[in-house]
Amino acid sequence: MERSLTMELVRVTEAAALSSARWLGRGKKEEADDAATTAMRAVFDTVPMDGVVVIGEGEMDEAPMLYIGERLGMPGPNVPKVDVAVDPLEGTNIVAKGTWNALSVIAIADRGNLLHAPDMYMEKIAVGPEAKGKVHLEATVKENLDAVAKALGKEIADVVAIVLDRPRHSKLIEEIREAGARIKLISDGDVSAAINTAFPETGVDILFGIGGAPEGVIAAVALKCLGGELIGRLKPANEEEYERCKKMGLSNPEQILGMEDLVKGDDAIFAATGVTDGELLRGVRFMGKTARTHSVVMRAKSGTVRFIEAEHRLSTKPNLVIT
Repeated sequence: MERSLTMELVRVTEAAALSSARWLGRGKKEEADDAATTAMRAVFDTVPMDGVVVIGEGEMDEAPMLYIGERLGMPGPNVPKVDVAVDPLEGTNIVAKGTWNALSVIAIADRGNLLHAPDMYMEKIAVGPEAKGKVHLEATVKENLDAVAKALGKEIADVVAIVLDRPRHSKLIEEIREAGARIKLISDGDVSAAINTAFPETGVDILFGIGGAPEGVIAAVALKCLGGELIGRLKPANEEEYERCKKMGLSNPEQILGMEDLVKGDDAIFAATGVTDGELLRGVRFMGKTARTHSVVMRAKSGTVRFIEAEHRLSTKPNLVIT
């Protein structure tokens, strides 16, 4: 992949974030998501790549754009051929309510290297680079927390686990508390939660729980760039989902998926722009004639992580998108 793609992808997430941020706190999650998707799709048309959406807004008959299988970019003889995973607005409920950690995100890898994760649940554990290789889905919650504490040089009482606040996690939450660790419960947004495990300043050490499988792949790309780890296991809810897993090439749909299963190869790029404020990224700021965005872009091959602050002159972006 070309190095220049890193900045091109930031332009795409910036456009989606600017457009969806207009809906902050207005209680209309579908409108916010539509704004992000439309803006993201428009800017993709200017990116020099031959992309295929493998994780997007749904199947062709479910989404008008950024659907699975859609071709993106400006294809040509010398442009990279890539898999594309997108979540134009990770945290539609977050934006609707005006709360924390909504992002616009993109992950890409060379063609054929991203798991085509179906829209179902995935059990996940995510950690940063210090705890990579120390945790496992078949270990107990206590064993994983002890391993993370040891890897980070902390007492278990100082470890913070982040978990989606869902009824299905009641036993998990109880086990974390019994082990003596602390918990940060979140309403939505487990991509940002997984990424935060790789940045000590966020105060998050490990992610546990069951969330979306597509989000698991996107988060795995980010953690690959950061030297961290995400381990997953699909949780098909019925026979139809079970058969869909098999069509993806998983002979055992409930097998444990490591990083190389989720994102193959030695290269991948992840970009995200904050829509609302979070531990890692600030949300969009509208200041009359201008707007400010805060983004992160990272590449696995080089290990480079860049934080980008941008100021956008709104008079040149009447629809919050410039192509």
